[in-house]
Amino acid sequence: MPNLLLELRSEEIPARMQRKAAGDLKKLVTDALVEAGLSYEGAREYWTPRRLALDIHGLTARSADVREERKGPRTDANEKAIEGFLRGAGLSSVSEAQVVSDPKKGDFYVAVISKPGRATEEIVTDVMPGIIRDFPWPKSMRWGKASSKPGALRWVRPLQSIVCTFGPEHEETTVIPFEIDGITASNITYGHRFHAPEAITVRRFDDYAANLEKAKVILDAERRKDIILHDARDIAFANGLELVEDEGLLEEVSGLVEWPQVLMGSFEEDYLSIPSEIIRLTIKTNQKCFVTRKQGEETLSNKFILVSNIQASDGGKEIVHGNGKVVRARLSDALHFWKRDQGNLPDLETLTASAAKFGLDIKKPLDQRMAKLDALDVTFHAKLGTQGARVARIQALAKELAKITGADTALVDRAAVLAKADLRTEAVGEFPELQGLMGRKYAALQGEDASVAAAIEDHYKPQGPSDRVPEDRVAITIALADKLDTLIGFWAIDEKPTGSKDPFALRRAALGVVRILLERKIRLPLLATTRDGDLLSFFHDRLKVYLRDQGARHDLIDAVLTSDADDLLMVARRVEALTAFITSEDGKNLLAGTKRATQLLAAEEKKGTVIADGVSEALLKLDAEKELFAAISSASKDASDAVAGEDFRSAMEALSKLRGPVDRFFEDVLVNDEDAAIRANRLALLRLIREATGTVADFSKISG
Repeated sequence: MPNLLLELRSEEIPARMQRKAAGDLKKLVTDALVEAGLSYEGAREYWTPRRLALDIHGLTARSADVREERKGPRTDANEKAIEGFLRGAGLSSVSEAQVVSDPKKGDFYVAVISKPGRATEEIVTDVMPGIIRDFPWPKSMRWGKASSKPGALRWVRPLQSIVCTFGPEHEETTVIPFEIDGITASNITYGHRFHAPEAITVRRFDDYAANLEKAKVILDAERRKDIILHDARDIAFANGLELVEDEGLLEEVSGLVEWPQVLMGSFEEDYLSIPSEIIRLTIKTNQKCFVTRKQGEETLSNKFILVSNIQASDGGKEIVHGNGKVVRARLSDALHFWKRDQGNLPDLETLTASAAKFGLDIKKPLDQRMAKLDALDVTFHAKLGTQGARVARIQALAKELAKITGADTALVDRAAVLAKADLRTEAVGEFPELQGLMGRKYAALQGEDASVAAAIEDHYKPQGPSDRVPEDRVAITIALADKLDTLIGFWAIDEKPTGSKDPFALRRAALGVVRILLERKIRLPLLATTRDGDLLSFFHDRLKVYLRDQGARHDLIDAVLTSDADDLLMVARRVEALTAFITSEDGKNLLAGTKRATQLLAAEEKKGTVIADGVSEALLKLDAEKELFAAISSASKDASDAVAGEDFRSAMEALSKLRGPVDRFFEDVLVNDEDAAIRANRLALLRLIREATGTVADFSKISG
């Protein structure tokens, strides 16, 4: 079967857009071909800085003929109904329709619509211009003389050429020469901009990829990544070092080069006095280079690794020299920030009021930065006030939370007032992603308690499902206060997440609270803390997500989670105990019996039957119902006592003793007895089953 090769070549595509764009191209093209009646065996997308490519193999050469029978109205229907049928079927008169007789329904019209198949070349010519013109780039541009005309082609960068060939695997291929804005698809492409600027004629994917590689272009992005990673590891090892790996940087760099050449540069060792995080970010952000460290050590070396797109005749000496100059200049700036942040601010006399407000020591650099943050009235949010006001709220909330977490109140207070201070440091001003981490380093330098320093960094954590949760009690307290203040504040001004939009990362904050409470086993009454039932419901949603990710069944979560449950740790423990119970043989059988009881009760209650609160022992006639009543009385008390003691496993064990009596009851007892009093008493007994199991979960919500 034939194969289709497509390439869209342009000026350099931003690295962050390439992978998604190639995937979009594959989906748009294959969806359009399938919708037009074609099928294919497989498709794979490729990308480099200057091209998106698509290899579709096993593509049918022609769409199938289509024959459709469309049933119409009866032959004696009104004229308008018949006209509508003819118009919808594309017929000009009833003579073109067939008449079919039905013994029951009479005669009716049927239109037989035949659509001949189309050649793949024709379909590609039809669909490709629209796909290219409407391509979903995050940002696009117009260029050249045609850019001023209405409807001019927009592309991420100027589109230069299109390749589109089609044909069998071992025969000659043909060009599908569709055209868009003066660019006509052909079988001509170009290799590396500098090493191989000559035109390349291609037929199908195999020789396309091979010819590009001869022209110094490695088409497969994963292979480029692999080359960069292994060459970087090798050159580091050869110099007695190891590469500090960075998947995000590797992805970006592989999108900047078509012919990766890995080189090593260096900078003066004096710059190693700068924290490693700053060095790494400086070199990564400004020069897209990797850093190295001595083998088996954490501290960085003064060697960095760069990736060039040019195989230089001098072995890369000039490239290394040029990159080194820029790296040194940026590190010089970073060293300046690092030193400045440890010194006094020039306007200390203006900070005394703010220092007094927060009990700050104006002699200490980090305290000065917090006073400056407050004195400048830096806005946190237009409706929620300044950063200084926010710190005051966090401080007050943390004081209350410390009673629950057991953290030292003096250390909590100190950590709260310094937590946001590094927002006014020059290092964080240059690299916002270092907030918290730099605060910890500056706190340690000015002699703060280790718990305070740790809390300054860790109060932002966890920032995602894979991020670590704070361990120190002071850090836990400030992390909870920070996240809860954010959530309470945005709920108060009605800025809640909607659909996929969550500009203030409130879902992440709520999930962070959930993870801290559960993973650090903290019992926090959320409703009393937040005073907002709607916010509690939001926490419930995040809890469900978290527990499902941990493997809990959604129905078991729903069976345990009530609308007013604000102790999330207890909810999680209930779910854990219920999961263990319901997967046991006793649990499965008790669930079946309980469901039968609740279904019978629900049917009666739907009829309006009032179920008695208590059971009359005098009306218990059969051994099975007497045994069940005794078992429920005992199990209910044991389960309630266990729940009160928060021993949910023991509560489940108590309920498991009901399994046998419930089974025997349904085997031996007819609930709908002829005697109304006995019948009512047995329904009351079923109610006791529902109430007993309800002490730990709503069994009616459990599937199975």
